Amino acid sequence: MSAGAPANGYALASDGCRIHFRVDGPAGAPCVLFSNSLGTTLDMWDGQLPSLAERFRVVRYDVRGHGGSGVPAGPYTIERLGADALAVLDAAGIERASFCGLSLGGMTAQWLGAYAGERIERLVIANSAAQLGPAQGWDERIAAVTGRGMGAVTQTVLERWFTPEFRASAPAAVARVRRMLEETDPAGYAGCCAAIRDLDLREALGSIEAPALVIAGERDPSTPPAVTLAIAAGIAGARVAQLDCAHLSNVECGAEFNELLVSFLGAVRA
Repeated sequence: MSAGAPANGYALASDGCRIHFRVDGPAGAPCVLFSNSLGTTLDMWDGQLPSLAERFRVVRYDVRGHGGSGVPAGPYTIERLGADALAVLDAAGIERASFCGLSLGGMTAQWLGAYAGERIERLVIANSAAQLGPAQGWDERIAAVTGRGMGAVTQTVLERWFTPEFRASAPAAVARVRRMLEETDPAGYAGCCAAIRDLDLREALGSIEAPALVIAGERDPSTPPAVTLAIAAGIAGARVAQLDCAHLSNVECGAEFNELLVSFLGAVRA
């Protein structure tokens, strides 16, 4: 990676999958690795760059099956997704980083904190869950997208991701996320659905030692506040914040989300 200049790269996972990532911010600054939600790309974090890229080395990547990353045959597992994140750090030449993940990305954050804590400085876990059933619901979603494409779920997902007020007041932002969903490969989406279906990190939370900030959306039907805050209850010393939004808190409440990030991550030193 060139010093300070925005750059795209690829990490090679142990199974041969290419993981696309992008680096912004000054070389030598503390690193923050961002992980996207199911059905989006690294572009979901564009709104965080103005607040962070001058002070941090910001690394964003497309979860396998999404964006510019490879789409190997599924199902995927949370262990596989966690190993992909570590491969990105290795490819970017970063030994330790803070990690910010939302929804599926927040699940990866929990796995990293529990099983690769030596690589993690701080954790931000937003709108996520340590276990998110029932399995039947995920199997039905997998069947829908593999049989009928992403259009089978896009509108329902958007209605769960954003409050009615935000959908009415910020149509351009919603349309941008809609495009991410519609352009996601159904096979990659289904593979990640399986990772969520099979996820259970509840017993692992107690082994997380990195300082953690858990962010919940007060109006989030996908990962309701009680589900997200249960993560904080399992991590010693975790901080908690709740925002007046639905699922994509970093988009719907971008300013407040960024303030939380800067305040929490500001304690990290290069």
